[in-house]
Formats: sequence, structure tokens, C-alpha cells
Amino acid sequence: MRRPKAKLKLANGRIFEGYSFGYAAPADGELVFSTAMVGYPESLTDPSYSGQILCVSYPLVGNYGVPSADVDPMGICVNYESERIWTRGLVISDYSENFSHFDAVKSLDAWLKEQHIPGICGIDTRALTIMLREEGSMPGIIEPEGSQRDFPVPDPNADNQVAVVSCRDIIHYGSGEKTVVLVDCGVKHNILRCFVERGIHLVRVPWDYDFNTLEYDGLFISNGPGNPELCETTVSHLRTAMGSDRPIFGICMGNQLLARAAGAGTYKLKYGHRSHNQPVRMVGTDRCYITSQNHGFAVDDSSLGADWEPWFVNMNDGTNEGIRHKSKPFRSVQFHPEASSGPTDTGFLFDEFISLL
Repeated sequence: MRRPKAKLKLANGRIFEGYSFGYAAPADGELVFSTAMVGYPESLTDPSYSGQILCVSYPLVGNYGVPSADVDPMGICVNYESERIWTRGLVISDYSENFSHFDAVKSLDAWLKEQHIPGICGIDTRALTIMLREEGSMPGIIEPEGSQRDFPVPDPNADNQVAVVSCRDIIHYGSGEKTVVLVDCGVKHNILRCFVERGIHLVRVPWDYDFNTLEYDGLFISNGPGNPELCETTVSHLRTAMGSDRPIFGICMGNQLLARAAGAGTYKLKYGHRSHNQPVRMVGTDRCYITSQNHGFAVDDSSLGADWEPWFVNMNDGTNEGIRHKSKPFRSVQFHPEASSGPTDTGFLFDEFISLL
């Protein structure tokens, strides 16, 4: 199939020429890369990619198509991590025109068209990934032939992306003797499944909801996109919740918000961690786990107070991968124990949290 030409324009002046697929319209966002080999339906529907153009470094994408958007009786997506695509664009090397998988109901190209998400293929994603690794994530523009979009473009990290992706109303899932309040900063649906499958009554609330007005056994802060400094409303509610001894557990953005509630600082990573193969070590042990990750900010270990300690550390660059309180049941991790897609090596952390309720 002969596809129209397109350009990927970067803020540093570089231009990569390729071919348009998906929705034929220009798009801008923060250009980031992921080294995952599989899982593009899950990645594209991960709310943590809100405001970003995703470059998938694995060379072959689209070969297994796209599964259905079916939901279970509770309204949780069976195959996706949310109800829609959150990336602003997709950059790949080789788009597979023919797909084959028993779960597939459509092509990646058709899905992107339906969701109004532009893509560009025929790009040397290895060269692009190396450049982003060396220079850092940067603004980018996908420009199909016949369209025009120029720099400067808005910085998505200047906006509260969590407010964009969070739910608007309180939603209940599952049933059980124990109740966990989930603060939705951009939750992935496999997190919902992990709690419901363990017999938890889950109460999902918007990011800025004052959950301290609710009765619950444990508090969970979800993953989410963007700059944690823009979520001070959540941080303030967390500080109030930390006045009791009820267990708190956070994932990804939840790690950063819990750290900020504890008085620690956060900072932007050069290019972030977005892959299914990040090794993390449990501090004080020789245990190392392979984890799935998607974040552009990190916790500053040096700013943790005396009552807190690092829980996990990234073995590639030494950055923080989790914190825990020394005496109270407050803890969080930067990676994704629910790992959809990716390895489930750290799924036991859900069981540990539930055992504390």
C-alpha cells in the first residue's frame, strides 16, 4: 500500500521523513520513547501518556492488530487500560499492513483513524531513540503531507494532565469486607482488576476529591501523567490522611505524590522510564525485579525526611523506585506491579498492601 508522506519535526531542528498512517492530521506533544517489544494497545490507552507523542523503539508494530473494546460487567475494559487512546501521536519504524491474532478485530491503522490519532512510520526509531536518550525528551510535531504546524508548541507538562485524565464521579467496583479508596490520577484498568480479583470493595474518586470524608480501610494513589507539582490538592488531602495509621499505597504518580506529602521533592527526568524491562532492587537486599514503567518525573531521595526511607532503587541509573515510612504502613513504588502489559514479578505488592488493611 502506498502511503502519503509525513514529517516528524523536533524542537532541536531535526526532521525525520516518513509516511502517514492513522488519522491524517498534525499533532504536537512531548516526544518520548518506549523500549517495550509488545503491548501497543495497552500503552496507547495508558493515561500516563496524556500529552505525549510516543515513539516505539521496537521495529515491528501492528502485526497483531487491535483487540476489541469489550468491558466486563463492572465496566472495566478487558483489553485496554482505559476507554480511549491518550497519546497524541505514534511514531514507529515499520508498520505491519497485515495483522494476525485470534483476539484482533481491526488494524492499528483503523483504530488510530477512529480515535483521531495521527501516526508516522518509516522512521529510523533507533536513531531517534538514541537522540532522545542523549538530548532528553522534547517537543515534537507529526506533520502529514499537506498540513502545517510549527514551533513553538505548548508544553503539556505545564498543564495539569492529571485533571485531564481523572474520572469525574465516584465509581464503585467489586464487593468485600475491606474497602479501599482509589484516588484516580489516571488509573490503568488492570489496577482495578488486581484489587477486585482480590476481593476488595474499591471506591474510585477524582484526583481532587477529599477522600478524608469517606470511611475506608486503605488508601491507594494511582499512576498518572505529567508534573506532580500541579497536584497539590491531592497532596494536601494525603497529608491529612497520614494523620491516621490506615495503610496507604501508591504507584507511579502515587509514589511522587506520597513523597511530596511527606515533604520530599520531585524532579523531571531527562528522558523518563518507559519500558517493560527496568530492573529495580529492593533496598537492603539482593532481590532484583524486572518491572514495567511509564513516568517522566522522579522522587529526590536526598529530600526524604528522617521517618522515611527508599524502598526500591533503579539499577540502570540509581533513581528512586519507591519509598516507605519506617513505622507506619505508608509505602509506594515508581513502577507498575499490575504491569499491563509487561512482567508481573511484583504483583505480590498488592497482596502485601491488602494484608495490612
